[in-house]
Amino acid sequence: MRLAFALPLALLAACSHRPPPAVNPHYVLGAPYQAGGVWYYPHDSYESEETGLATVYSPDHPELTGGGEAFDQTVLAAAHQTLQLPAIARLTNLENGLQVLVRINDRGPATPHRLVEVTRRTATLLGFSNDDAVRVRLEVLPAESHAAVDAVPGAPKLDLAAAPVGEVEQSDLPPPGSAEPSGAGSNVVPVQEPAAPVAAPITQLPETVVQGSPDLGQLFIQLGTFHTYAYANIQRARVAGLGADIVSTRNGRTQTHRVIIGPLATVQEADMVLDQVLQSGVTDARIVVE
Repeated sequence: MRLAFALPLALLAACSHRPPPAVNPHYVLGAPYQAGGVWYYPHDSYESEETGLATVYSPDHPELTGGGEAFDQTVLAAAHQTLQLPAIARLTNLENGLQVLVRINDRGPATPHRLVEVTRRTATLLGFSNDDAVRVRLEVLPAESHAAVDAVPGAPKLDLAAAPVGEVEQSDLPPPGSAEPSGAGSNVVPVQEPAAPVAAPITQLPETVVQGSPDLGQLFIQLGTFHTYAYANIQRARVAGLGADIVSTRNGRTQTHRVIIGPLATVQEADMVLDQVLQSGVTDARIVVE
């Protein structure tokens, strides 16, 4: 009986000493995937700006992020459903105006009701009062995001036709005022450019908090943006009875038509209405803050 009892303990000890998975930061875009009953279509975007609701990571996250980095609740990082990994973005708590830079290095949240999922440290610096959803704005920073992508393997490279580089020649020249000896040739040797060192990706951002102006805004459900009013009207008809409106705007010669529901008084009401919209078949609807 002692032997039979000792065997499970030995197996348990072996499992507890299993080495952690190897950290391997790399570029990720990925194929379309389904989470929470909704399909997502990842695409690279270096200048996007979105509003919505943020939530805090649960403690039981896997040891690695979707981008192959070590998951760490103490750094400024976040998950997004479709952005390229990694990306650098400014995240603003609209309820108090606090801003920090976050590294988008993971996929999530696994629900269309939330825009981003953030680490515990990010939530602390942004002044999240509790674990409830917080109204936020996410702005992708182009230069910083390009640099983050270039620093990890697997990133797509542009196929640029480089101009031919001529051989650099080095010769021993005669002193000023002297004539070159007849028949003497120059001592020509190629000069090799030193290879640029490859920097390791910087995965931990500085904890710089900026105080901006609060902009609480109101909650809406956005069902889509269309260039043709007739298509916007078709989308509105799909959620008949939920009070959807069409908001038309013009920018120069371009006119767009957004289908929205709201404003909605609380996060709970926004979640409930979004559930109804998703059940009607409008699976790309999202909660936004305006």
